[in-house]
Amino acid sequence: MNQPLLKEARLEVVAPPVPMGVGPTLRSLREARGLSPGEVSARLKFTSRQLDALETEQWDRLPSGVSLRGFVKNYARYLEADVEALLSMLDNQVGTTAAKTVPVTHAGSLGPADLPIHGEPVHRPWGWLLIILVLLFVAGFYAIERGWIPDSWLIFDWLKSLKK
Repeated sequence: MNQPLLKEARLEVVAPPVPMGVGPTLRSLREARGLSPGEVSARLKFTSRQLDALETEQWDRLPSGVSLRGFVKNYARYLEADVEALLSMLDNQVGTTAAKTVPVTHAGSLGPADLPIHGEPVHRPWGWLLIILVLLFVAGFYAIERGWIPDSWLIFDWLKSLKK
Protein backbone atom coordinates (compact mmCIF):
# COMPACT_ATOMS: atom_id res chain seq x y z
CA MET A 1 0.00 0.00 0.00
CA ASN A 2 2.88 2.27 -0.49
CA GLN A 3 1.77 3.14 -3.99
CA PRO A 4 -0.07 6.40 -4.45
CA LEU A 5 -3.66 6.15 -5.54
CA LEU A 6 -3.34 8.76 -8.26
CA LYS A 7 -0.44 8.96 -10.58
CA GLU A 8 1.16 12.34 -10.69
CA ALA A 9 0.45 14.01 -13.93
CA ARG A 10 3.39 15.86 -15.32
CA LEU A 11 2.49 18.86 -17.35
CA GLU A 12 5.22 20.05 -19.56
CA VAL A 13 4.76 23.62 -20.64
CA VAL A 14 6.35 24.32 -23.94
CA ALA A 15 7.38 27.94 -24.08
CA PRO A 16 7.04 29.66 -27.40
CA PRO A 17 10.35 30.37 -29.04
CA VAL A 18 11.85 33.67 -27.97
CA PRO A 19 12.20 35.98 -30.95
CA MET A 20 15.75 36.90 -31.81
CA GLY A 21 16.39 40.38 -33.09
CA VAL A 22 14.49 43.63 -33.40
CA GLY A 23 12.22 42.62 -36.26
CA PRO A 24 10.83 39.38 -34.83
CA THR A 25 10.48 41.04 -31.42
CA LEU A 26 8.41 43.86 -32.88
CA ARG A 27 6.33 41.39 -34.90
CA SER A 28 5.59 39.25 -31.82
CA LEU A 29 4.65 42.35 -29.81
CA ARG A 30 2.34 43.51 -32.61
CA GLU A 31 0.71 40.10 -32.87
CA ALA A 32 0.34 39.89 -29.07
CA ARG A 33 -1.62 43.16 -29.19
CA GLY A 34 -3.78 41.77 -32.00
CA LEU A 35 -2.77 44.47 -34.47
CA SER A 36 -2.55 43.89 -38.19
CA PRO A 37 0.33 45.29 -40.25
CA GLY A 38 -2.17 47.55 -42.00
CA GLU A 39 -3.32 49.09 -38.72
CA VAL A 40 0.25 49.75 -37.60
CA SER A 41 1.17 51.10 -41.02
CA ALA A 42 -1.77 53.52 -41.03
CA ARG A 43 -1.14 54.68 -37.47
CA LEU A 44 2.61 55.23 -37.81
CA LYS A 45 2.46 56.54 -41.40
CA PHE A 46 4.95 53.95 -42.63
CA THR A 47 4.38 51.94 -45.76
CA SER A 48 3.54 48.28 -45.39
CA ARG A 49 6.75 47.48 -47.30
CA GLN A 50 8.82 49.35 -44.71
CA LEU A 51 7.00 47.58 -41.89
CA ASP A 52 7.53 44.19 -43.52
CA ALA A 53 11.21 44.96 -44.18
CA LEU A 54 11.71 45.87 -40.52
CA GLU A 55 9.92 42.81 -39.19
CA THR A 56 11.89 40.53 -41.53
CA GLU A 57 15.11 42.47 -40.88
CA GLN A 58 15.82 43.33 -44.49
CA TRP A 59 18.06 46.26 -43.60
CA ASP A 60 18.96 47.06 -47.21
CA ARG A 61 15.32 48.00 -47.91
CA LEU A 62 15.22 50.48 -44.99
CA PRO A 63 16.81 53.87 -44.40
CA SER A 64 19.94 53.76 -42.31
CA GLY A 65 21.27 55.74 -39.38
CA VAL A 66 19.06 58.07 -37.41
CA SER A 67 16.05 57.45 -39.67
CA LEU A 68 16.07 53.74 -38.91
CA ARG A 69 16.50 54.49 -35.22
CA GLY A 70 13.47 56.80 -35.30
CA PHE A 71 11.45 54.20 -37.16
CA VAL A 72 12.15 51.56 -34.50
CA LYS A 73 11.60 54.09 -31.70
CA ASN A 74 8.17 55.12 -33.00
CA TYR A 75 7.15 51.52 -33.56
CA ALA A 76 8.25 50.55 -30.03
CA ARG A 77 6.40 53.50 -28.50
CA TYR A 78 3.24 52.57 -30.37
CA LEU A 79 3.47 49.01 -29.09
CA GLU A 80 4.26 50.34 -25.57
CA ALA A 81 7.48 48.33 -25.50
CA ASP A 82 10.82 49.11 -23.86
CA VAL A 83 12.21 51.63 -26.34
CA GLU A 84 15.76 51.67 -24.99
CA ALA A 85 16.03 47.86 -25.04
CA LEU A 86 14.88 47.72 -28.66
CA LEU A 87 17.26 50.51 -29.67
CA SER A 88 20.20 48.73 -28.05
CA MET A 89 19.15 45.52 -29.86
CA LEU A 90 19.10 47.53 -33.08
CA ASP A 91 22.56 48.95 -32.41
CA ASN A 92 23.88 45.43 -31.75
CA GLN A 93 22.40 44.13 -35.00
CA VAL A 94 22.98 46.96 -37.43
CA GLY A 95 25.74 48.98 -35.82
CA THR A 96 25.54 52.32 -34.13
CA THR A 97 22.54 54.24 -35.43
CA ALA A 98 22.66 57.05 -32.89
CA ALA A 99 23.36 60.58 -34.02
CA LYS A 100 27.03 61.42 -33.99
CA THR A 101 28.03 64.31 -31.74
CA VAL A 102 30.72 66.79 -32.63
CA PRO A 103 33.08 67.32 -29.70
CA VAL A 104 33.66 70.95 -28.78
CA THR A 105 36.38 71.50 -26.25
CA HIS A 106 35.46 75.08 -25.41
CA ALA A 107 33.72 78.02 -27.03
CA GLY A 108 37.00 79.81 -27.75
CA SER A 109 38.16 77.04 -30.05
CA LEU A 110 36.27 78.55 -32.99
CA GLY A 111 38.22 81.22 -34.80
CA PRO A 112 37.39 83.65 -37.59
CA ALA A 113 38.56 81.11 -40.16
CA ASP A 114 35.84 78.69 -38.99
CA LEU A 115 33.00 81.13 -39.66
CA PRO A 116 31.64 81.64 -43.16
CA ILE A 117 32.21 85.04 -44.76
CA HIS A 118 28.69 85.27 -46.11
CA GLY A 119 25.68 84.05 -44.19
CA GLU A 120 23.16 81.74 -45.70
CA PRO A 121 20.97 83.49 -48.25
CA VAL A 122 17.59 84.51 -46.94
CA HIS A 123 14.78 84.05 -49.40
CA ARG A 124 12.05 86.55 -48.75
CA PRO A 125 8.80 86.29 -50.64
CA TRP A 126 8.90 89.87 -51.96
CA GLY A 127 7.73 88.83 -55.40
CA TRP A 128 4.62 87.16 -54.03
CA LEU A 129 3.90 90.12 -51.78
CA LEU A 130 4.09 92.48 -54.76
CA ILE A 131 1.76 90.30 -56.84
CA ILE A 132 -0.77 90.13 -53.99
CA LEU A 133 -0.70 93.92 -53.52
CA VAL A 134 -1.21 94.55 -57.24
CA LEU A 135 -4.15 92.15 -57.29
CA LEU A 136 -5.70 93.90 -54.28
CA PHE A 137 -5.37 97.30 -55.96
CA VAL A 138 -6.91 96.03 -59.18
CA ALA A 139 -9.79 94.41 -57.26
CA GLY A 140 -10.31 97.63 -55.30
CA PHE A 141 -10.49 99.82 -58.40
CA TYR A 142 -12.79 97.30 -60.07
CA ALA A 143 -15.11 97.39 -57.05
CA ILE A 144 -15.13 101.21 -57.10
CA GLU A 145 -15.92 101.30 -60.84
CA ARG A 146 -18.79 98.83 -60.42
CA GLY A 147 -20.29 100.87 -57.59
CA TRP A 148 -19.85 98.20 -54.97
CA ILE A 149 -18.06 100.58 -52.58
CA PRO A 150 -20.24 103.17 -50.73
CA ASP A 151 -19.45 106.88 -51.29
CA SER A 152 -18.74 107.35 -47.59
CA TRP A 153 -15.69 105.07 -47.91
CA LEU A 154 -14.19 107.10 -50.76
CA ILE A 155 -12.23 109.89 -49.05
CA PHE A 156 -10.54 111.27 -52.17
CA ASP A 157 -12.48 113.11 -54.85
CA TRP A 158 -10.56 111.45 -57.67
CA LEU A 159 -11.80 108.05 -56.35
CA LYS A 160 -15.37 109.34 -56.49
CA SER A 161 -14.79 110.37 -60.12
CA LEU A 162 -13.96 106.73 -60.97
CA LYS A 163 -17.38 105.65 -59.82
CA LYS A 164 -20.00 105.69 -62.59
